[in-house]
Amino acid sequence: MEGFGGLSNSINGLKQAFRNGETRAVDWRKSQLQAILRFLAENEDRIFEALKQDLGKHPVEAYRDEIGVVKKSAEHSLLHIKQWMAPKKGQLPLLLFPSRAEVLPEPLGTVLIFGSWNFPISLTLDPLIGAISAGNTVVIKPSELAPACSSLLSSTIPLYLDNKAVKIVEGGSDIAQELLQQQWDKIFFTGSPRVGRIVMSAAAKHLTPVTLELGGKCPVILDSYSGSDLKSAVKRIAGGKWGPCAGQACIGIDYLLVQQKLAPVLIESLKRCIKRFYGDNVQNLQSICRIVNKNHFDRICSLLEEPGVAASIVYGGSLDRENLMIEPTILLDPPLDAQIMTEEIFGPLLPIITLDKIEESIDFINARPKPLAIYAFTNDKKLKDRILQETSSGSVTFNDTIIQFICDALPFGGVGQSGFGRYHGKYSFDTFSHEKGVLHRSFFPELEPRYPPWNDFKLEFIRLAYNFDYVGLLLHLLGLRRLFIPNRAR
Repeated sequence: MEGFGGLSNSINGLKQAFRNGETRAVDWRKSQLQAILRFLAENEDRIFEALKQDLGKHPVEAYRDEIGVVKKSAEHSLLHIKQWMAPKKGQLPLLLFPSRAEVLPEPLGTVLIFGSWNFPISLTLDPLIGAISAGNTVVIKPSELAPACSSLLSSTIPLYLDNKAVKIVEGGSDIAQELLQQQWDKIFFTGSPRVGRIVMSAAAKHLTPVTLELGGKCPVILDSYSGSDLKSAVKRIAGGKWGPCAGQACIGIDYLLVQQKLAPVLIESLKRCIKRFYGDNVQNLQSICRIVNKNHFDRICSLLEEPGVAASIVYGGSLDRENLMIEPTILLDPPLDAQIMTEEIFGPLLPIITLDKIEESIDFINARPKPLAIYAFTNDKKLKDRILQETSSGSVTFNDTIIQFICDALPFGGVGQSGFGRYHGKYSFDTFSHEKGVLHRSFFPELEPRYPPWNDFKLEFIRLAYNFDYVGLLLHLLGLRRLFIPNRAR
């Protein structure tokens, strides 16, 4: 796509394609979803290589978190899109008979999607699937921090998708700022709260609706476990912390809450699991991503340099700046006012905070901004109910981590500072749609009491109508209501 000079012309072309109705037909939407599936199938090795260049992702992780996610979403949308597009019948009061009502999903128009660098394929194409399914024209802005993936998308997507309806813009913050100056019908952003505020501020100038997929400090609550249950919990915690992009994930585990008496057993179990999954030498780590760039590497390292934080390291902490690798690191009770406990870590550091009673975890979480996800390992129904009723988060997952992200039946999104709006499955379709209420009426019968001049008869008629008192209305119209119900309270 062109630079600054041709940007407005290209966007106007997308808007014209939308006005022409080219994206509304179900056949067009299906053809584009099928094209995304062909892109994945025919470029799998190139996607693996791009993800390796940008983040050092292993092909298994790349398929699990990127290709598989997009494939699943596209296939799910293809299966259900006709049902999603169909008008939904609405219920009307009998007083309006004969009439009918429906809710008609319609596309918003021309939308802008900002991809992210940590999952540069799935978090760019997954929202695109929702936008296409809903019948919009789209501009995609991949993250410049994942240049290999950005280049791959820019060079290959136009070979598969309708160029009159889907365009890709590469570039840095200057291009992003230029895009934000344009008028859109929707902006979908995945990234940091800092940039999210910029996006929202720019959108406000045009009253553009936004979906912000941000993040936050997602906690784990670990109740009392032993034996095989503890072993499974530890594997799921280790996989959820260091598995997705080495902790560089908005839904990744940020810190863990556990009773003080259980901490020693937990730490030893985590150590064994880390060595098994990823190795125990920072120079030879396996099956784990690298940090995306030197700026983020230095940012994570600075978290360990604060007073009291380095002393709390009980495992790991080794660094390889040349290769941008940080060993999976466990910290026990770092200072709560340190940055590692006040800012989103977004890296392979896991603080463990000990409590006298696990129930104290609820107050601990509530004292901080609302997280994107809460992970709670417990079989205690009372504690589960308290977590659901007394905390607020984008989602809650019991006895596992991360997997809620791949469930199309569940909405994915934040609340408060972790973002707002939601997508996945039909929620993606809804995010990029407007539900238009449609009412069909006839000219008979005409209800004269709805019109002036006003009198007591019409007031009583309207009062009964709002109470849906059809027997009373009939008696009132016949002049018999006071005869049959003389003392009825109004």
